[in-house]
Amino acid sequence: MALNPNRFGLSCAITTPMREGGAVDLPRLVHHARHVLANGCDSVTLFGTTGEGAALGSPARTAMLGALVGAGIDPARQIYAGVAAASLHEAVDQAQTALNVGAKGLLVAPPFYFKGVGDEGLYAWFSQFFEKLGASARNTILYHIPSVTAVDISIGLVERLKKAFPGVVTGVKDSSCDYPTTEAFLKAHGELAILVGDERLLARAVRNGAEGSICGLANLTPHLLRPMVYEGAEDATVNALVDEICSYPVLPAVKALVGHLHGDAGYGPMRAPLVALDEGQRKALFAAFDRITRAKAA
Repeated sequence: MALNPNRFGLSCAITTPMREGGAVDLPRLVHHARHVLANGCDSVTLFGTTGEGAALGSPARTAMLGALVGAGIDPARQIYAGVAAASLHEAVDQAQTALNVGAKGLLVAPPFYFKGVGDEGLYAWFSQFFEKLGASARNTILYHIPSVTAVDISIGLVERLKKAFPGVVTGVKDSSCDYPTTEAFLKAHGELAILVGDERLLARAVRNGAEGSICGLANLTPHLLRPMVYEGAEDATVNALVDEICSYPVLPAVKALVGHLHGDAGYGPMRAPLVALDEGQRKALFAAFDRITRAKAA
């Protein structure tokens, strides 16, 4: 199995530390970003699902990008930015904010408010999005996460967009958590960077041509994920960790574990309407996390 050495690699779908009340905690963000980059991640992806991106407005996004760039994190190599908006104007604004600071690329979700939208409507929306960005449009990963958006990015839609915007549409992140769907993207669009959101499917997908992952577990164990991305190596510990985290509300669980990792409960608060795990949930989750990771170390 020959793997492309220039593939996308491992990007942390980084959590967004919040202060009580919902303001973004920039010092903790910088500290955590440095940590994951030093421990196996090739980049961080801001404003994704794990990062509560749909709840973050323009001022927060601008401040977060500025904090990371100001801390010496190279945007051209190490920062991707999520775009998630029902409004085309807001989506373009989110994208332009990231591109203006030199972000390496974008992870763009489809418009999610109106349901039952087909390929024609989505093609029109994405086309207008790229046209409004103009010459600044680059390195865009289409984000397929139907469990959240209730919108499918089809094989046919990707085909039309990659032909209409060559060199701009460069990948698909498949977070369907369904390997046959990932496999279909790989077979139809293998020249694009096909990325996997569900870490349990990652190694298999890499062995069949996937270029890596943008994922939440990279907040916690990037050192375990890196061999999966670069060698296609299975890891039962990763599967066990994902199963455990998925037995809780996932986003609060990941944030709680980031705090556990750093010994700092200040990483745990959520922005409404999401709520943090309660004390009993945290204790049980931390005990399970420690047990699973200790078994790996042994």
